[in-house]
Amino acid sequence: MADQLSSTSPTPARRSFLRGLAGLAGLAALPRAAWAQAGLVPLGPPRAYDFDRLARMARELAGRAYVPPPTPAAETVAGVDYDDYQRIRFREEAALFAGQADAHPIGLFHLHKFAPSPVTLSVVTDAGAQAVLYSPNAFSFAPGRFTAESFPADLGYAGFRVKHADGRPGDWLAFMGASYFRSSDPFDQYGLSARGLAIDTTVAGRAEEFPRFTSFWIDQRPAGVLVIDALLDSPSVAGAYRIEIRRGAATTMDVTTRLFFREGVRQLGVAPLTSMFWYSETNRHAATDWRPEIHDSDGLALWTGAGERLIRPLNNPPVVVTSSFVDENPRGFGLVKRDRAFANFEDDGVFYEKRPSVWVEPLGEWGRGAVQLVEIPTDDEIHDNIVAFWNPERLPAAGDERAFAYRLHWAADEPREATLGRAVATRLGRPGAPGSVRPPRGNKIVVDFAGGRLAELGSGDGVEPIVAAGAGTVSGVYALRVRGHDHWRLVFDIDVPDTDASDPYRPVELRAYLAHGGEPLTETWAFQHRPVRF
Repeated sequence: MADQLSSTSPTPARRSFLRGLAGLAGLAALPRAAWAQAGLVPLGPPRAYDFDRLARMARELAGRAYVPPPTPAAETVAGVDYDDYQRIRFREEAALFAGQADAHPIGLFHLHKFAPSPVTLSVVTDAGAQAVLYSPNAFSFAPGRFTAESFPADLGYAGFRVKHADGRPGDWLAFMGASYFRSSDPFDQYGLSARGLAIDTTVAGRAEEFPRFTSFWIDQRPAGVLVIDALLDSPSVAGAYRIEIRRGAATTMDVTTRLFFREGVRQLGVAPLTSMFWYSETNRHAATDWRPEIHDSDGLALWTGAGERLIRPLNNPPVVVTSSFVDENPRGFGLVKRDRAFANFEDDGVFYEKRPSVWVEPLGEWGRGAVQLVEIPTDDEIHDNIVAFWNPERLPAAGDERAFAYRLHWAADEPREATLGRAVATRLGRPGAPGSVRPPRGNKIVVDFAGGRLAELGSGDGVEPIVAAGAGTVSGVYALRVRGHDHWRLVFDIDVPDTDASDPYRPVELRAYLAHGGEPLTETWAFQHRPVRF
């Protein structure tokens, strides 16, 4: 079992980047020879390139003092707000690889207020790497404050998007903003994002550092593989990244990293994921919106090195909370979406039920460390307030080099054993029973489990509920199969003494699962509970 620690902070830190801008905006064999370009986006001359060169570039960069990214035409770009950005549209006929059979066309993002620093883009062919040069002719400018003449000829691009190879409208991948990237698979709907690296996200007295991808090399290879190489840079670290992307029933990304540290860091977030959770059925009592639920992800799923499967339902806490699941050589973790019913969201504009889950599968042994979950208070859906990553026990010092490899799965669900049930809903209410005198404090907690062997068992077949609490008193525990359905329901009351006034936000850790014949029937439900007064 992973050891779990949690901490809270009174600082209402909040991350808010322009969610959805990337979204507004099965490969077959493709020769890597030089390809014909429509001419709207010019290319530079070919230069020799491979990943070893990129790693050497990152090492040399880390040996020099950090230089912040330039912002060309800073005052002009700062004026391109959300509405202005919607009037600047990339011309689809200008896409890189446009017209190439079975290739994914590559669209380009214009600079704007929320992404003011350009990235260097190159395409890789058998001839070498060719820089993608800025061209205002690649964009159409609807009537507004900006025209093609508003920007310098060497402005550059904010990032890029990868469109569907079969010509369907919409995007498959998007890379824009710091080191954020994401896929719309499997439901053709963007949601949470992956990041290259997270540094000092919740270290007291230190501002979070956002490493940035400064350069990309795009290589469409035969056998359905899209390779994205990237150079990462920040005050503490420079790095070389290779992301090998394959599309099937789900999108997988094999990520290889080489990291070179200018400075030591106090918290190293490897394979970070960033998402949004405002409220679900768990905390619906605190919601202020008419929609039943609003979230991109509703749980942190873990598969520990010892083989235990856990789900941590997400919270929207009153203060910043960091939970650490200490482990050695984890088998995987991810931010997942369990709720797939439209009726639970009722939003036909952004389709929250279609948001992907993302699972991180370590490739090789990562040693000791902790999967850390950061939950930040939010009062709106525009804020990405959830972060999850692996933090190694042995942190890097100045001059250190580190390498990590992992696979990202963009799918409907995380990989799991077919015989193990999953927690699919968590609900809170008043303790006690209807028609009786209710206890003056405490909560009733109801957890629904589904899948695995649960459908084979009935309420008289000896299914045993196992519940443990880090504080307080648990009572009235029982489990039953919901009549007319295949899922099971665990019910119990939890009474927690009044919280110490010196720490009013201390939560209570709860764990529960269903067992049969002494063996687990379900994953472990690991919930961080704050008593609610109804």
